[in-house]
Amino acid sequence: MKYIKSEKYNIQKFMSKIMGPNPIKLEEELLLDNKIKPNSVVCDLGSGQGLTSIFLVKEYGFKVYASDLWSEPEENRKFFEENNLTDEQIIPIKADALDLPFERNFFDAVVSVDSYNYFGRDKSYLDEKLMPFVKKGGYVYIAVPGMRHDCHDNLPKELLLSWTPEQLEYMHDIDYWRKIVSESEMSEIVEIKEMESNEEVWKDWLEQDNEYAISDRKSMEAGGGRYLNFIKIVLRKK
Repeated sequence: MKYIKSEKYNIQKFMSKIMGPNPIKLEEELLLDNKIKPNSVVCDLGSGQGLTSIFLVKEYGFKVYASDLWSEPEENRKFFEENNLTDEQIIPIKADALDLPFERNFFDAVVSVDSYNYFGRDKSYLDEKLMPFVKKGGYVYIAVPGMRHDCHDNLPKELLLSWTPEQLEYMHDIDYWRKIVSESEMSEIVEIKEMESNEEVWKDWLEQDNEYAISDRKSMEAGGGRYLNFIKIVLRKK
């Protein structure tokens, strides 16, 4: 696909903030033909250093709560201010996805890019930890790194060049995720499918000059990418 919205973010001040395969391109594909209305209150769940949150505000007109456990709100606020955004548009929050500090039925939508697989693999997570904070009829858009076919019983040697079996346990195939989200009684599945942006987003990440990207090159240069994908999940609260 063509990443029309993402192109303007393909500069060093933004790319230096990515923490894995390009989350901006993933988010653009994830939100193609999305059903979230402009001016909606949206939780960017697992927002990292806030790049995806800025994208949600500037490109879609949402009011965003940038929620992340591992980044510091004040650092993210400074980054937001440098990009001419105010607390009326975007609010950084230090929050555990397992214990969200919001009122019930607070969000019109939740968007989560390249993070949901760390906290959402428990089949009870949606109904107990996330959906209570989403308004009736609201949407959850998720992009997770996955596998084309689960291969945990016989992990390819290419993948083990960069990741341990424990780290790879966070990655599964579409059938696995369909079973997980199907357990939710509070939501209905709108869509689950493999995303296009696998090679493209990995290419952007592997060009970065940090220790994590350099380590990931070992597997990807050996052909590990053929086992991997990204999975789009769209849910609607009943």
